Amino acid sequence: MTDVAVGVGRTLLRIQGSGAVQPLQRVASEAIDARIGKPAGWTVANFAIRSRGVASGDETSSSFGASAAQLALDAAGWRPSDLDVIVAACGVMEQPIPGTACLIQRRLGLGGSGIPAFDINATCLSFLTALDTVAMGLATGRWRRALVVSADIASAALDFDDPEASVIFGDGAAAVAVEAIAGPSGLLGYRLETYGDGAELCQLEAGGTRLRPHDDLSGFLARSRFRMDGPGVFKATARRFPAFLERLLEGCRLTLDDIDVVVPHQASAAALEHLRRSLSGAGERVVDIFADHGNQIAASMPSALCAAIADGRLKRGDKALLVGTAAGVSLGGAVIRY
Repeated sequence: MTDVAVGVGRTLLRIQGSGAVQPLQRVASEAIDARIGKPAGWTVANFAIRSRGVASGDETSSSFGASAAQLALDAAGWRPSDLDVIVAACGVMEQPIPGTACLIQRRLGLGGSGIPAFDINATCLSFLTALDTVAMGLATGRWRRALVVSADIASAALDFDDPEASVIFGDGAAAVAVEAIAGPSGLLGYRLETYGDGAELCQLEAGGTRLRPHDDLSGFLARSRFRMDGPGVFKATARRFPAFLERLLEGCRLTLDDIDVVVPHQASAAALEHLRRSLSGAGERVVDIFADHGNQIAASMPSALCAAIADGRLKRGDKALLVGTAAGVSLGGAVIRY
């Protein structure tokens, strides 16, 4: 594998606005305990999650995404028509065709605008990958103002017969409005590593071209639920993470001492605790919103980023390490100067 970290130096990229939304309905963990036949407190004790948002039938990925996008645009002081590109960075699309970005574009009142809109999917690392893609477009002058939106509704495909692969997930969306503008802000580095030998560890098999409902409808429906080997994912990523983090920071010419805030994918309480232990004294800098958000798939990382901005933990001029893992399996990270 070529040992390259993209963005050594700095790529102009300033987050001008951000926003996150959750479903109207909040579900306490005790309700999940009852649904899966466990005693009250079981989910909190085993997975450290108190509550999460669960979408209703009329709440969709694009409606969540458009709401988060509008918050980001308002914070930036932009009109939707000021955008040069819209990128949807979702772990699971609202529907296979067309892409979620097109649906968000229409909900923002831009359906006749011609503003390019497309999807990027790297499952839980979709936001990170989209941010890097946008940074490259800003650097080349192709775009000046961009919107990156992550929205996921995990509850649409959970199998509560498998608690480990269901109780930790939540729904929601987050967005950032970014601009190429002179100043200290920027993308200082980015790295993505994928190990496809672990592709079977997290799967949602139906909905693509391999499984065909007219060939085997019952099999198709059975594979329309998310499956995850939690211990397998943890083992595959945890053993690779320290060396990955070292390569990422070396590529940025930084150390952990240079990092002000760590914004991780909210994979699980166990994953967040492992991250803290891996950071050698920087664990207190980790943004942790898992207990009341759950794992929101691709929306997890930008939701944590929005929380850090909103509560003042991430201030202008600070350096933030965005880091996480994804199905595939992949490890990804970036450093931004906010």
